[in-house]
This record gives sequence, C-alpha cells and structure tokens, in this order.
Amino acid sequence: MTRILVVDDSPFIRKAITRIFSGRPEMQVVGTAQSGEEALERLPAARPNVVTLDVDMPGMGGLATLREIQRRYPGLPVIMLSVYTKEGAETTLDAISAGAVDFIDKSRLNVMDFDSLSRELLAKIEVWQQVPHAYSPRAYSPHAYYWDRTPSPTPARRAAGGAIPAVAWSSYDLCVIGASTGGPPALQQIVSHVPRNFPLPIAVVQHMPVGFTRHFAERLDSLQRIRVREAADHNTLQPGQMLLARAGAHLVVEPDLTAHLSLDPMDGVHIPSVDVLMESASRARPGRVVAILLTGMGDDGAEGMLAVHRSGGLTFAESEASCVVYGMPRAAQKRGGVSYMLSLPEICQLFATRSDDS
Repeated sequence: MTRILVVDDSPFIRKAITRIFSGRPEMQVVGTAQSGEEALERLPAARPNVVTLDVDMPGMGGLATLREIQRRYPGLPVIMLSVYTKEGAETTLDAISAGAVDFIDKSRLNVMDFDSLSRELLAKIEVWQQVPHAYSPRAYSPHAYYWDRTPSPTPARRAAGGAIPAVAWSSYDLCVIGASTGGPPALQQIVSHVPRNFPLPIAVVQHMPVGFTRHFAERLDSLQRIRVREAADHNTLQPGQMLLARAGAHLVVEPDLTAHLSLDPMDGVHIPSVDVLMESASRARPGRVVAILLTGMGDDGAEGMLAVHRSGGLTFAESEASCVVYGMPRAAQKRGGVSYMLSLPEICQLFATRSDDS
C-alpha cells in the first residue's frame, strides 16, 4: 500500500488528485494540506510513503516546505507539481536540486480532462511501489525515516572488470547519456566534473515535460564548465559542448555529427527516447561511441546501450548504489549491453581522469 499526502493550496487540485487515486486499492490518500505549514503538521499522523507538493503556494512555499520535509524526514519521496512558466520551471529545477525525486507539469490540468495528468501521476507513484528500496517508515518521527533494506556494503557492482577504467577518449568520437527519474541532479554532478577542454561532443536525453529542457540546459550551462544548450535541428555536435534533447522530439545523430530533431516514432513511451539517441549514435559512428545510462524507471536505453555495445563502443550504467531508481540501468545490464556498472561518483571520475591526458 502506497500512502500519499497531497499538498496544494487549490481545493480544486486537491480534490482532483484525490480522485485520481480513488479506486486504486494499492494507493491511498492519507491526508491533504493547503499549505506547507499544514503539511508539516500532518506528516507525523499521516505517515505517507510519498508526498505530492505544489511548487507555488502562499506562506511557506513549495521549495521551503520541501527543504523542511527533507530535514525532518530524510529520504521521503516528494513529487513536485508545477505550472509551466519560466519562474515555475526555475523553481521546479531548484526543487529537484534540493531533493525532490520527480515533478509533473500540471499546466494541462483543466476542468474537462484529467486523463493526461492522471496517467502521468499514477505512473510516477507506481515507481515507488516497484523499486527494490521502496520506502516504508518503521518509526515515523523527525530524523527517523528509514529504508526497508540494508544498503550494500560495496560502493558499486561491476558488470565487467574490477577497477574503474581509464577511458582513452581520443579513441572515440561521441559521448551519449540517457537519464530519467533522478537524472537532473546526476547530470549536474557530471557536468561539474567535465573539463572545459573535453575532447568529445556530448548528447543527452533527460526525460522531462515539454518546456523544461531549455531551462535545464541553461542551468547546466551556468555551471561554467562546458557549454550546454538545448538541441535544435541541424546543430553540429562539437567537442567540449553538450546538446540536451528537446522535450517532445527525438534527438538523432547523423554520420557527420549533426543533430536532427525527429518526431518518428511518435508512439513511444518517451519522447525524446534514449534508445533513439543511442541507436542513431551507434549507426553514425560504430565502435566510436561512449554511452552512459543513468538512474530512471523502465527500460528506455536498454536497446540503445546494446546497440552501442554490439557495434564496438564502450558502455557504462549507473549502479544501484547511487541510483534514485535502479530501473533503466538494470534493464540494460540484463540485456547484455553494459561494459561497466559504476556508481555516480565513479562515472564522474571517468570525465575528470582521462588515460590520454598528458
């Protein structure tokens, strides 16, 4: 049973979200709150496994409420709900950096149609029913929120080899990265470790709602390491630069290392798709691609990693030790597409230390 606390200053939104979970015996709304202050008061009695939290609220706003929840109940999953505006996107990305596990753009919500929001919200809540380290409080009191498993004593499990490899980046033409749930803070860590003179272009798919990827690219670019921008059609992939796939279109790599934005296929679960990016990269530069698959739910990227691996490229997946959701990396490993399984700090180290450094 997943216990959900719904926090939003709008009575309409609180009722709408509660209705989404009605009729789902495996999910239960155990309380609602119209402010951050009220949410903090109700948390001990409600004992939720997941909190949905509005970004923009009067009084104690969503970001301040999130930080206080994280302080009192470390590890309690919080999913942010925001309305897409520039300010809303920036605040949402701040929330992700502060520890929110995911977010939903509720701009689509209207009186007549809840279907789109319902499917997305249910899918995100279901994540916490399926991951091996689902949250279940043994003692619900401040600073005493526990996972129901004992963490692995080792920092990572290797899919192959023992030591962290030193990558000869000069042997490759392109680095591609895929991520979903938990990906934004992981990508921020990676970008902060990539040297300014990094010799390869980097192409990234991060699952996000339409409208958020430009703001996320600007945030990564503000780290002042390598240049980061949202991909546009016919962009050239250049060494020391990162292109972030635009939400709502697939990012395809052409043989001349130009980016092509495609709407095919439109029936995929994720647009953009990690599989589409990685498979196109393996065709464009067979044997000369480094692929990295980070945290996320589902199996997007498993086929793409396998394609890169089979073409002679080098593949890394984030280990369970550091994943927010160990879904996509596990699927890639099961399909045989992972050369090395590394924790996020070890993946960052790949960029910071190069075997071809002078």
